[in-house]
Amino acid sequence: MEYFNYHRRISSVVTIGNTPLGGNHPVRIQSMATVSTMDTDAAVDQAVRMIKAGADYVRFTAQGENEAVNLGNIRKALTEKGYGTPLVADVHFNPKVAEKAALFVEKVRINPGNYVDKTRFIPFLKICRENNTAVRIGVNHGSLSGRIMDRYGDTPEGMVESCMEFLRLCVEEHFERVVISVKASNTLVMIRTVRLLVRTMEAENMHFPLHLGVTEAGDGLDGRIKSAVGIGALLVDGYGDTIRVSLSEEPEAEIPVARKIINYISTLSPVPDITPSCDPLHPVRRKSRKVAGIGGDSPPVVLSGRTTPCFSVSEIEKIKTDIKFISLTYKDLNDDVIRLFKTDENTVAVVDSSHPHYIGEVRAFMHRLSESDCDIPVVFRRTYDDTDVEAVQIKAAVDFGTLLTDGFGDGIMMCHTNEAVFSDKMLEDCMYGILQAARVHFSKTEYISCPGCGRTLFDLQKTIAQVKAATSHLKGLKIGIMGCVVNGPGEMADADYGYVGAGQGRINLYKGKTCVSKNIPQAQAVERLIELIENY
Repeated sequence: MEYFNYHRRISSVVTIGNTPLGGNHPVRIQSMATVSTMDTDAAVDQAVRMIKAGADYVRFTAQGENEAVNLGNIRKALTEKGYGTPLVADVHFNPKVAEKAALFVEKVRINPGNYVDKTRFIPFLKICRENNTAVRIGVNHGSLSGRIMDRYGDTPEGMVESCMEFLRLCVEEHFERVVISVKASNTLVMIRTVRLLVRTMEAENMHFPLHLGVTEAGDGLDGRIKSAVGIGALLVDGYGDTIRVSLSEEPEAEIPVARKIINYISTLSPVPDITPSCDPLHPVRRKSRKVAGIGGDSPPVVLSGRTTPCFSVSEIEKIKTDIKFISLTYKDLNDDVIRLFKTDENTVAVVDSSHPHYIGEVRAFMHRLSESDCDIPVVFRRTYDDTDVEAVQIKAAVDFGTLLTDGFGDGIMMCHTNEAVFSDKMLEDCMYGILQAARVHFSKTEYISCPGCGRTLFDLQKTIAQVKAATSHLKGLKIGIMGCVVNGPGEMADADYGYVGAGQGRINLYKGKTCVSKNIPQAQAVERLIELIENY
């Protein structure tokens, strides 16, 4: 990865229908249908909406052979309407379904955790080769095989090894039409796993393209921020050839969010090259001294740019207050300033940058402090002027989120030039959302909710709204809301409580990883979830 200077990783090129992936091709965007794959008309209509919104690939679930076969009808209908956008089959559990789907679509996503016998993978590759079908090896944090779990546990190392086992089989079989993903709902796990995977692949001279996504990101502002933090941090690394923003909303709503993340990354430019003094694969929080509740062991804080008085370096010795916020940039950080920062125990550095690669220059600032053994607490500040509210939220999530997941920062200060566009409340909500998405400061309930697909057997968006209305006051609690049992129990393993679709009109409730109530009528499920939480 390029820690200060943005350079995109050059991967191998994979042909997927008429839309190649990887190499110097643009970062592709995709989404996934939420309607039944057996409902051809609804599937085609939803696919068209995604394509018109800008999707380069459209994915459908194929939970059985009937769904796999019907993908052929969906493909035919879209082609007749003039849409050649490649289709992807999402397959779990049954290798036979993957083999059938490979006959009808341009790419098949398989979960290696579902291949108990790895030798079943070889016939599948043969079918894909004969039909020019690409393969995505998609590893999810919550669905590793028992064999991998026994050896590695539910860890990034386990996810990487699960992926590498199948990549090595692809290499042995000389099958190169492969895309890979390692996803998690926890942004820190996702970022670390992708970085570890790339390092592991490079050691074995592999250059397969990467699909990025934060699973079960949720909806609304929090879903957008969480996705921008996880995906954005890796795109800044130069990683990623296709992305999917997983929102618990209509699938076409994901596309503009993904586009804004990609567009922002495309504006990055080089900054002075510096050798990192840390291992990006194992970031730890920088140690700083504590000044009036900022720094030390305290979680990063949110500060208002409109009410926090900031002074220049030249004023530091004149100010007589308990806490001094000193505003400066990387270029201001000379030896004299560092000596002042070491001796003035009441000072907090507010680092700003107008460089097109904000993250790169602020990283350089932080590494200069580390090299000088300066433990002054640091607040990151950036001022935005874009009038597109969602674009600003995404940019801030990428900027601050990447730095926070690096282990840097004792606070953030998000500013906007136009108060009519961004009120103090909007700025504050965005900043607290970023801190929570980066896993450094939990200030509200966290919802781990899937985007839904053809396997979902209840109204996901309505249910999420009901659960939020009943639980949003439970600060720091993590609640999973999952449409089905395919990934549900695994992907929400980080949650305190879970609401998982078990069948038509039936719900299972979880406490942690344990199912405590099965087959509850959906009409009673939210009330029973609240009772479960209250009992504990």
